[in-house]
Amino acid sequence: MRRVFGDGRADLTELWQRRWPGCPPVGYKLRDPYRSVWVRFHSLPESKRYPEDESEYIVVLERYNTVLDELFAGADVYVITPTWTTEAEVPSVKSGTETEYWQSLLVVDDPDPEFRTYCHLFTARRPWQRGCVDDLLRDTADDKVAGILITDTRMQRIHHPYDGGADVFLTTSDERDQMRDRHVDWLSSHPAGL
Repeated sequence: MRRVFGDGRADLTELWQRRWPGCPPVGYKLRDPYRSVWVRFHSLPESKRYPEDESEYIVVLERYNTVLDELFAGADVYVITPTWTTEAEVPSVKSGTETEYWQSLLVVDDPDPEFRTYCHLFTARRPWQRGCVDDLLRDTADDKVAGILITDTRMQRIHHPYDGGADVFLTTSDERDQMRDRHVDWLSSHPAGL
């Protein structure tokens, strides 16, 4: 992995705001304002939510990585990971990682400081290689972590894995339709695509 920032935090924030205006870098908040470029893929057949054995983990990781390869093969990506706290103070970065602090968002603004919730975003830049975030994807499938965003360095495409699937945001509705049509068996039967 390579270091992301130094003095580049403001540049990354500006890049995000240009590409995804009016929306914070929070996966579940992107779907409504960017529905025209959004598609959701489920991780397991018949929209099963959680894998129960190793054969199902293989399916989950294969689906995640297939879409990620289509989005980012041969490119660098930002892997954005959130940490939620009730304090505005930024938690320290785990030693030995290339992850750096990006920004903090006030998620729940309660008059009582004890009930405020903050989302602290950390990011790492790395060359995309199939399987390079499998541990993170497996933890996401098990609902041990949430809110991960994987994006190209121009922030044109976003992969937001969750326990049960992934929300994918593309550059145009045509690109979205092409990706959706390649993986029609992974789509939900829900009329809204959920």
